[in-house]
Amino acid sequence: MADEPLVLGIETSCDETGVGVVRGTTLLADAIASSVDEHARFGGVVPEVASRAHLEAMVPTIERALKEAGVSARDLDGIAVTAGPGLAGALLVGVSAAKAYAYALGKPLYGVNHLASHICVDQLEHGPLPEPTMALLVSGGHSSLLLAPDITSDVRPLGATIDDAAGEAFDKIARVLQLGFPGGPVIDRLAREGDPKAISFPRGLTGPRDAAYDFSFSGLKTAVARWIEAKRKAGEDVPVRDVAASFQEAVVDVLTRKAVRACKDEGVDHLMIGGGVAANSRLRALAQERCDAAGIVLRVPRPGLCTDNGAMVAALGAEMVKRNRAPSDWDLSADSSLPVTDPHVPGTGHDHDHDHGHDHADGQGQGQGQGHGHAHSHDHDHVHELSKDNLYS
Repeated sequence: MADEPLVLGIETSCDETGVGVVRGTTLLADAIASSVDEHARFGGVVPEVASRAHLEAMVPTIERALKEAGVSARDLDGIAVTAGPGLAGALLVGVSAAKAYAYALGKPLYGVNHLASHICVDQLEHGPLPEPTMALLVSGGHSSLLLAPDITSDVRPLGATIDDAAGEAFDKIARVLQLGFPGGPVIDRLAREGDPKAISFPRGLTGPRDAAYDFSFSGLKTAVARWIEAKRKAGEDVPVRDVAASFQEAVVDVLTRKAVRACKDEGVDHLMIGGGVAANSRLRALAQERCDAAGIVLRVPRPGLCTDNGAMVAALGAEMVKRNRAPSDWDLSADSSLPVTDPHVPGTGHDHDHDHGHDHADGQGQGQGQGHGHAHSHDHDHVHELSKDNLYS
């Protein structure tokens, strides 16, 4: 274990500041600062509020994670950060923090993909991912079926939502039912006391001519909202628990049916489910039932690792280090629409100034080139020295 890469991961794609520390496939720390309560009164995530919350929580959360892991920042082999997709302002806070820490510590920087991280986090729960891995990712912003022959370099999209993501539909129906935000946990809880067969809600994109692996939940959301509206106009009580159960069943039925079909079609005998909606108890149960019937091994991380967290970013970062993937350049920026086909943002080959700058600042790099790297370290060596001596000793 001591020979495996030790990586710190930073996740700020939405409303949670997550910082994780991973050694290889072993989770050492998973610190989270959530701003969900600040968004609840608005009924959804407000990007500007999220960005400010990340800024305030960043340093304390990093310090808490390092303390929990029992390691020094100097011990790290790399720093990974979500570069996208996500909210642009929120991502920028995380990327800026990661660049600052990596530069001050003289460590390689890895800008990684949020969705690929959701897949890789399962390594912390169930060991190395099989290759290829079939992944169903379901959250407030994404509903995707992905085939990953190599989680660090080869992730292939098979299908995705064409409108609302599954988690987004949960939030919107919870709002119609006046259940508050976020909607997923409360609908899951109420659905356990309801009848999933009480109301026949539509299953989007399940016809013979529809895209086999794409998802659509907008029509379902509209159908549920109209059903509720009709009940209220008629002066009848809305059976909230039955609505919750029937709506939830419509969502998880489509998700699991398409995921199992993709596994069969692609000849893959493992299915990994990740993302915030993967914490849903009915999704887990139905997926297990259908995978067992199809002879497919189901891998789902514990609920705490399904929602956004820094551990998943650190897990993918550790895999990048282990497989000698190129670190990112110092001009790494946030990409709110970073495609899942880019598991990470590698450097262009001009980031050798990282090593030169670090050595020069330590008084060891004089004579290691007169190009961009030398000038870069010369311009910033006083900042680098101050940071290393005072902040991370």
